[in-house]
Amino acid sequence: MFPEANKGYSYEDCKATADWLLAQTDVRPIVGIVCGSGLGGLADMLKDQVAFNYKDIPNFPQSTVHGHAGRLVFGTLKGRPCVCMQGRFHLYEGYPIQKITLPMRIFKLLGVETVMLTNAAGGLNQDFKVGDVMIIKDHLNMPGFAGNNPLAGPNDERFGVRFPCMSDAYDRELQQLAMDVGQELGYGDFLKEGVYCVLGGPSFETIAECRMLHKLGADAVGMSTAHEVIVARHCGMRVFALSLITNQAVMDYDSEEKANHEEVLQTGKQRAEQLERLVSTMVTKIEHNNNYA
Repeated sequence: MFPEANKGYSYEDCKATADWLLAQTDVRPIVGIVCGSGLGGLADMLKDQVAFNYKDIPNFPQSTVHGHAGRLVFGTLKGRPCVCMQGRFHLYEGYPIQKITLPMRIFKLLGVETVMLTNAAGGLNQDFKVGDVMIIKDHLNMPGFAGNNPLAGPNDERFGVRFPCMSDAYDRELQQLAMDVGQELGYGDFLKEGVYCVLGGPSFETIAECRMLHKLGADAVGMSTAHEVIVARHCGMRVFALSLITNQAVMDYDSEEKANHEEVLQTGKQRAEQLERLVSTMVTKIEHNNNYA
């Protein structure tokens, strides 16, 4: 089942890519940020930018989705060295799951200690509104139930252990920091927390699927993030993630609503600036909370 599980994804391959990047920039990032659909503006806030198109980076996948720019940007955010992915990779683009999560391992080898992930998601929780921001406290990994896990295949101990713990995947201190910063910025009414469920996509969920996921305890549903979280935790990075609720999942057969990608990108535009402020303020405060970060 995994004849080529390590082809292009081995420790040596990841190290070669990381070394290539480190040779091209003086920035030594300690925070890695992943921008979801329509949220690439986060990278534009970086000062002293050095940007690479994915297609120019050795052994790096390429983004094929509208709303995902496909650039890796190094720079500083209020003095803190960061690296930012403008555009991520998804199962539905046809990539092997190891390729989707490859950037997390490269982040680790660049020296990143904290990963912050953003995504666009459909709201299942009936109390959520379009435009809410959900701090992810846990996830349901549906592809993982079917054996599609990024850690399947041979394990390289240089990255992490064979059976990593996931009960503490989402760093609780960072969740609290997000809540505190959100309150300070006046975002209290649209800042929520909850459980994110990942599906393979690219088709949006059926009504029956939405009802099932809601019953299972999912507050939001999307097509990314959880795979990256698993790999980031496997190699010892701290993780913070949030979902922008860009549409309300359809739970009712009488509803005329239909999910569409344009609505997703539109909501992203409207909330983008506030999300950028939340994440950038958090980045400056991580240092104060943790001496090593």
